[in-house]
Amino acid sequence: MRKICVVTGTRAEYGLLYWLMKEIQEDTDLQLQLIVTGMHLSPEFGLTYKTIEEDGFIIDAKVEMLLSSDTPVGIAKSIGLGVIGFADALDRMKPYAMVVLGDRYEILAASQAALVGRIPIAHIHGGETTEGAIDESIRHAITKMAHLHFVAAEPYRTRVIQLGEHPDTVFNVGALGIENIKRLQLLERPQLEQSINFELGTSCFLVTYHPATLGTIEPAAAMQALLDALDLFPDANIIFTQPNSDTDGRILMQMIDEYALLNNDRVAVFTSMGQVRYLSALQFVDAVIGNSSSGIIEAPACNIPTVNIGNRQSGRLKADSIIDCQETTESIAIAISKAISPPFRERVKQGVSPYGYGESALQIKDQLKQVNLGSTKRFYDF
Repeated sequence: MRKICVVTGTRAEYGLLYWLMKEIQEDTDLQLQLIVTGMHLSPEFGLTYKTIEEDGFIIDAKVEMLLSSDTPVGIAKSIGLGVIGFADALDRMKPYAMVVLGDRYEILAASQAALVGRIPIAHIHGGETTEGAIDESIRHAITKMAHLHFVAAEPYRTRVIQLGEHPDTVFNVGALGIENIKRLQLLERPQLEQSINFELGTSCFLVTYHPATLGTIEPAAAMQALLDALDLFPDANIIFTQPNSDTDGRILMQMIDEYALLNNDRVAVFTSMGQVRYLSALQFVDAVIGNSSSGIIEAPACNIPTVNIGNRQSGRLKADSIIDCQETTESIAIAISKAISPPFRERVKQGVSPYGYGESALQIKDQLKQVNLGSTKRFYDF
């Protein structure tokens, strides 16, 4: 059997990979191997590796790499630890190919180890641009290390080919997040409220704001602007999901916790909601607010408005349901007012996602099953 190694380092990324992992696990010609790293192994971020095990997956290796420091130096040192850990794990497991998703520094560490170890890499969600984060450079670097590419839209396929990858190795399969919405058994509103011990109320916002690692505004200042804007909507209940372990992420987590203490009658905070509860909440909120990719991909597929703050997601394809705004209280408040207005909400109901129709996992699995990968590749010239 072909051994296919999947790497996951965050709660969101695992949620996207879930159905692909199931497809590999259930195929008698493939053997799923799983490496868990990063935030999954951190008590601070919810020890979410336990959720992976509860879902019926066997973890073949745990690569500890996350330092307590979220400074640029701390993140760089975490990458170094990750390369060491992945080198050992991959040498022991000897997979036919390694599957990675996205653009985070944990995935950069895994890709470096696989590249040197001559293990072919299959990369999901390449070709995208996120101009406000170092993820932009990481994503394109992984593209050049990878042998096989699964992109979420045709313009992204063109960009990967532009980077010198052969067209025969680049497949537009849509976004895995759309498949989650279609295949997961989501909760009804009463079930969700009971599960999270929080009433959504007559109006509710779902907020996720990550540090913009290449932003021109300090993350704490941007977060304060967001919190001040939320104060202008006192009748709205708010669900926060905490930011990832990026530079300055812990500062934002502290600010969110302090805000929740001052507004405990209308605010709930989650380190990790899990895919089922998060996507279930997405169905019933009035708007998604922040700078997460879920506001770009999943929210439009649920016909929910998105207030996209700052430049972290600049360059990505965006549905008409997404309102871009600056990292100021006034700009955010204006965008929220527009998002919850009846005319805009009616318009959003007719929207179409640019990220496919939710049939990604099987397409990726079939390619992993049949493609013949070597340890070398050639640059493709136009």
